[in-house]
Amino acid sequence: MLGHLRRWRAKSFEARHPFPEEAWREARSRLPLLATLGDDDAGRLGRRAWRFLHAKRVSLHPALVETTPFDLPAQLALAAQACLLTLGWSETEHEEAFAGVHEILILPDAFQRQVEEMDEFGVMHEYVDERAGETSSQGPVVVAFPDLMESGDWSGFNVVIHELAHKLDLGNSLDVDGFPPLPREIDPREWHRVFMGVWQDLRARLEHGEATPIDDYAASHPGECFAVCCEHFFTAPDVLHRAYPELHALLVRYFRQDPLARQPARSEPTP
Repeated sequence: MLGHLRRWRAKSFEARHPFPEEAWREARSRLPLLATLGDDDAGRLGRRAWRFLHAKRVSLHPALVETTPFDLPAQLALAAQACLLTLGWSETEHEEAFAGVHEILILPDAFQRQVEEMDEFGVMHEYVDERAGETSSQGPVVVAFPDLMESGDWSGFNVVIHELAHKLDLGNSLDVDGFPPLPREIDPREWHRVFMGVWQDLRARLEHGEATPIDDYAASHPGECFAVCCEHFFTAPDVLHRAYPELHALLVRYFRQDPLARQPARSEPTP
């Protein structure tokens, strides 16, 4: 019964909102991250992004409205980067995962927040943090326009994927902790062991003055470790696989896809 209702709703949506094939082709041509998708994956992602745009609100800050072109291909490109995380999941799983996403707000530039954090010794630290994006449980996903424009390639940086990964993380709590809702086939004990092992390795490297194999922002908090690792999984999977192969394999199972298989060969290995 539910399956029949879902199919009816899908057909009704398509009748009212025909899929913009030309705009989707243009969106894919603009982002290297989308250009390497196979035809089946590209078709499924494009239609999911199209529905995402109608289900969520994508807003430009008033300071950007008059000066910034944000046409339909650009909107589809943004939505596709969000939906790339759930490409391997069913439509029901996708909708449930992003049920807490109501709006994506694009700001003119990076912004600052006053942050209070308690360290492992119980000492409270206060500092000003400059951010490219921000996410809360029921609030909007906020991204800075310059960082949005830098997202979409295979560099390991993607503000949309990072912030939507936080939304996945928030699926079972009111704060990001690096522990999203897991499918039955993944043991929570395995998830904790693998992710905490990566986080602790990153922290140890920093404490010893060593370079980290992925963005060292991942060492700041377990929730940021998850989001940064998701960025690398989708946009620099070769780097993540080389640095932390067990974590990469775990994320392949979690996302039910392997971006490494569609990543173009690099002319020179990324450090």
